[in-house]
Amino acid sequence: MAEDAAGARGTEVGEAWREHPPGETNGTQARPQPAPGGRAQAEPPVPGWLQRAAAWSWRLLLVGILIYVLFRLASALSLVVLPCVAALLLTALLQPLTGWLRRAGLPSLAATWCTVLAAIVVLAGIMILAADRVSADYPALQDQVRHTAHQVQTSLAGPPFRVNSHRLEQYSNDLMHFLSQHKSLIAGTVVTGGKIFLEVLTGIVLMIFVTFFLLKDGERIWAWLIKGLSPETRQRADNAGAAAWAAVVNYVRGTTAVAAIHAVFIGLALWILGVPLLVPLVILVFIAAYVPLVGILVAGALAIGVTLATKGWIAAVILLVVFLVENQIESHLLQPLVVGRIVRLHPLAIILVLAVGGIVAGIAGAIVAVPAAAALCYAWPHLRRPAPAAAVGQRAGGVRGGPGGSSPPGDTEHQGARR
Repeated sequence: MAEDAAGARGTEVGEAWREHPPGETNGTQARPQPAPGGRAQAEPPVPGWLQRAAAWSWRLLLVGILIYVLFRLASALSLVVLPCVAALLLTALLQPLTGWLRRAGLPSLAATWCTVLAAIVVLAGIMILAADRVSADYPALQDQVRHTAHQVQTSLAGPPFRVNSHRLEQYSNDLMHFLSQHKSLIAGTVVTGGKIFLEVLTGIVLMIFVTFFLLKDGERIWAWLIKGLSPETRQRADNAGAAAWAAVVNYVRGTTAVAAIHAVFIGLALWILGVPLLVPLVILVFIAAYVPLVGILVAGALAIGVTLATKGWIAAVILLVVFLVENQIESHLLQPLVVGRIVRLHPLAIILVLAVGGIVAGIAGAIVAVPAAAALCYAWPHLRRPAPAAAVGQRAGGVRGGPGGSSPPGDTEHQGARR
């Protein structure tokens, strides 16, 4: 028996030897074993921080390329993009009037038409009034500038300055020649070139049409934009859109109130001082107030320059004092109470945002930069926060985030603006 068992084991060993000769293991070449006491030559692993940095780098690079392409596309389509952005801001401003007319019993279409027509009448009236007052006040402006320049020339020609009167007279003549040449440009009655006229007209018409449809069908447009998302993502986008729209609406309303106060105070001071071009300067101050921190400085400098050229340095100093007092009232009272609760941005962040917007899109970019940053700050927490399970898949009535729905001020950090 023992001999039979030993023979069987020998037979099995022989068969295994024939199937797998020495140096092979399951048909593969045997790996060389390291020498006793030696170490395998393995490549050093990449540090974890470097792997994470590389992963973030290529993602950020793709995002940067996408942003660059979007900016180039927006720049190429500026004739469409700028009117649409202006229509969004105008919709935020006119939305309360449309809502009030609907609550008063007017149909949605009639309320929208009344709102848009009222806005057209107001804007056209302001432009006609400004052009008319410039044409009427411009001769008085030239006479007062000539008189002030003669007084300055007489003062500088005498002691202690004794400046060459011939050179001062040449400077004065150059200034009067400049004013005479640019009268039509300042009045806004002549547009250089048919292309510019057509572009401006096209932009205004497109802005009015977009405003009309945003006021009438804003909620349905927003619903169409987000209907292709999954239920949870759609709910988060809905909440983020409501928060962003509420921020834009409240910012435009608050800034409009501040701009109106600016225009009233500065206009009253200009009227008391008897400065020409009163209406155009007031309109300029009102529009400049939409560019925080910077716009009012530019408009104030221009108004003080006109006052200095027409009424002398005493009137200019008085207007400067009025600007400083009014600026302090705005900084410590109006902005914190009216706008500060909506735009929770540090002044340094506002300056940087204004700089980026101005570089990218000029004056229009500076006007849009702050409300866009505020909307992003309010929408971002809702995009990161998962939507409540009970809210996923169900939507109440209409889309709260749409421009067509009313968005009263509220706690947009925790809930969207509701009708």
